[in-house]
Amino acid sequence: MDYAANVCLLGQTIVDALFGAEDPLGKTIRVKNLPCKVIGVLAAKGQSAFGQDQDDVLIMPFTTVQRKIKGIDWLDDIMCSAASGEAIAPAERQITSLLRERHHLRPDEEDDFNLRHPADIAQASAQSQRVLTLLLSSIASISLVVGGIGIMNIMLVSVTERTREIGLRMAVGATEENVQAQFLSEAVMLSLLGGSLGVLAGVVGSSAISNALRWPTQIPPQAILIAAVFSMAVGVVFGYYPARKAAHLDPIEALRYE
Repeated sequence: MDYAANVCLLGQTIVDALFGAEDPLGKTIRVKNLPCKVIGVLAAKGQSAFGQDQDDVLIMPFTTVQRKIKGIDWLDDIMCSAASGEAIAPAERQITSLLRERHHLRPDEEDDFNLRHPADIAQASAQSQRVLTLLLSSIASISLVVGGIGIMNIMLVSVTERTREIGLRMAVGATEENVQAQFLSEAVMLSLLGGSLGVLAGVVGSSAISNALRWPTQIPPQAILIAAVFSMAVGVVFGYYPARKAAHLDPIEALRYE
């Protein structure tokens, strides 16, 4: 039996699983007991945005799949492309008309096929991205609140432990504004330090995920700048109460504090 017409293209994942480091070109594999000759290897693409392995794919002539594997005489899916964006709508009308004619549908009958517009796929993808962005934003907001509460507690403890120092500063001429500015700056620096560590962890984690899953990643400088601004804002918001408490201490009582 001549198997010359039974050919296939393999994705990199299948090549790694079946052949390892060996060259698969010219070798024969079995697809549901059908011998197929490997005539090429597809370029590696990695995982898609939806987490699918785009390299776990095998491509064969549709006639071979229809007649020798599935035993059918129809196509499950047909992918088409238009020459330009303006040609999409006319192309859809022509495709619909042709399929209705080939399926022998009367004018009063509904379509027995689905025609999916690229905009529908893009809209579904955008919706998924919006949901994911909202989820990540919620997680980030909760993390900021928890981190801010931690900063506030640390600063309150610091004010308590440094009560005599605050009283001494006020006794030698420091104003309430000076004390408040000192503790606010300390809260901001503490928040910026945590934000810097978070940005560093994010960059390292993104690089590790990109290398492991072959996802292209890009971290814009604006994201790092926004992270720094938010860190400063968290320090100011959650450090204001401890700083105000320190600034309103009675210098005499602060000096007497043990």
